Amino acid sequence: MFTLLVFLAVLAVLVLSHEWGHFIVARIQGIKVEEFGFGFPPRLFGIRFLKNSLKHFEVVWGRGRRQQSDGEGTLYSVNVIPLGGFVRIKGEDARAPEANDMDSFVAKKVWQKAMVLLAGVVMNVVVATILLSVGFMIGFPAVVAPDAAVTGPTTLRVLQVLPGKPAEAAGVILGDTIIQVGDLQKPRLTTLQEYINAHRDEEITVTLERNGEQIIKKIHPSVYADSGRGGIGVALTEVGFTRYPFFKAIYQGVVTTGVYLKEIIFAFGYLFKGLFTGAGVGGAVAGPVGVAVMTGEVARLGLAYLLQFTALLSLNLAVLNILPIPALDGGRLLFVIVNWLRGRPIAPHVEQMIHTVSFVLLMLLVVGVTVKDLSAFWSSIF
Repeated sequence: MFTLLVFLAVLAVLVLSHEWGHFIVARIQGIKVEEFGFGFPPRLFGIRFLKNSLKHFEVVWGRGRRQQSDGEGTLYSVNVIPLGGFVRIKGEDARAPEANDMDSFVAKKVWQKAMVLLAGVVMNVVVATILLSVGFMIGFPAVVAPDAAVTGPTTLRVLQVLPGKPAEAAGVILGDTIIQVGDLQKPRLTTLQEYINAHRDEEITVTLERNGEQIIKKIHPSVYADSGRGGIGVALTEVGFTRYPFFKAIYQGVVTTGVYLKEIIFAFGYLFKGLFTGAGVGGAVAGPVGVAVMTGEVARLGLAYLLQFTALLSLNLAVLNILPIPALDGGRLLFVIVNWLRGRPIAPHVEQMIHTVSFVLLMLLVVGVTVKDLSAFWSSIF
């Protein structure tokens, strides 16, 4: 239940912020928004605020009525399938009789349409930046930086094990965490280096943490010829909860967003390369079930981890939506650009059919990935 509630809360933040981007920019451009929905239909209920009526609002149950008068506002709805959201904009379907009204999407200029379609992606990037900035303010698990304040204990992670050195012979591997050396518990990096050098002529006990288990190793340091100091042959990094002052935290949030965004774009590139070359995607893709399980696991680690994970999900959602795939924002933007370059629109029924077929294929893909997730995460779920 905890995992489900956290997942739905994270999903609500990502979906509502994305759709709010479309909503607010459409309203700024003078486009009427008929429905703002959380989840996919069928509709459970919705609330519409009325302008020219004695009643201030009305509740619409189920599918309700779709026709709206000029005096009626946006219908804010909650739908059955809580795995997404949508904004139904007037005139988005060019076949509708009201499509040529001045407050419709079709009647607007190319740049206005592009702004509406890109607004959701931009909001996801903004949300990620905000989450990361807040995380840097309260403290993120990260490599300890000279200009950051360190909160809480630090840990030493093994980044590299040098071949032919004592650590390799003892079975130390990449990713191990050093939690004790001799009588030093959770030592800092400089303290550890001094301790090993002071005991370079004797065997020392090193306690490691690996996959949640403690492992004890007996290691006899060697002496490096170039420095004359003792060492065990590992490259270490000091990781702790680091936080920054307000403005530096915002700067770090912006920079980290850019770094994550670049890595995600490269990851999508490798993913599609694997698809086109026949290499497949393996375990690189997770569906709603996999994301829900991972969200629950991350939430149990603490708020900082959840903020970081949610920011990554938001950026993944941004990159996914900007892809030129019909039914996604990038696909709709592609049609807007193609229509502009052609000087005349593609037949509305043809465009709508392409979007519908693409959406069905995407849903089938989601179902397939969900089946894979159920198999992979069965024990975690139950």
